[in-house]
Amino acid sequence: MMKEKPAWSLNGYLGILIIAGLLAGTVFSFMEQQFILGAICLIIGITLGSGITLIQPNQAAVVMFLGKYMGSIRKEGIVITVPFSIRKMISLRVRNFNSNRLKVNDVNGNPIEIAAVIVFKVIDSAKAVFDVDRYEQFVEIQSETAIRAVATKYPYDSFSDAELSLRGNAEEVSNELKIELQERLKVAGVEVIETRLTHLAYSTEIAQAMLQRQQASAIIAARKQIVEGAVGMVQDAIAQLEQDGAVELDDERRVAMANNLLVSIVADQGTQPVINTGSLYQ
Repeated sequence: MMKEKPAWSLNGYLGILIIAGLLAGTVFSFMEQQFILGAICLIIGITLGSGITLIQPNQAAVVMFLGKYMGSIRKEGIVITVPFSIRKMISLRVRNFNSNRLKVNDVNGNPIEIAAVIVFKVIDSAKAVFDVDRYEQFVEIQSETAIRAVATKYPYDSFSDAELSLRGNAEEVSNELKIELQERLKVAGVEVIETRLTHLAYSTEIAQAMLQRQQASAIIAARKQIVEGAVGMVQDAIAQLEQDGAVELDDERRVAMANNLLVSIVADQGTQPVINTGSLYQ
């Protein structure tokens, strides 16, 4: 595994002054017919000139000489580095990658469409150049692989607070995607800054059917909550009536009152009261 290290470099402006002095010395030596000294100055000037490198802000130059990694330069501006070396420029800027809409199956086997945006940057230029082949393509492939892996762990939707879902817990899913992706991309010297889901939907061939199922599940969950609340309200009402001594209820009357209260609370439409002027037992 490669690791970034600083390469030898010289201030570019100072290096240009030295090169200019060597060229002036070359001309002067040839004029004085000191050809050996002039040739030496010319060779040194050309050697230093071959190392002139211009580095932009948020950019790194990976220096290679005779097939060996010599180091990286992050200092912006003009510098002089190892002569006759190969310099490969790597961007250190923050970048976005928008994944394609991927068709995967959630944990329940339902086909869904999912996409995400990945915000990343290179933090180790040596790993990005030498440990993977074309790190940009590596980021794209690993991002889509991580999205597929995370999407298969959760259902598309859930009506239980105890179960995470892709639609209801986008923040938690995005955080897990970030952790999953960072583990995959650390070999390339890439840091994942943020991940966000940008598209989430059922696949077109089952979208209508799943919408109906989703609506039915929502109705069932709502009904369950209504019934649970209604039972508690009825229990409290009967207990309060008996506690205050307003009425004395035997088992049959208690059942009848509970039935009437439940019908009134749970019914979708307004109930019509029936006034009983006689005895319950007649």
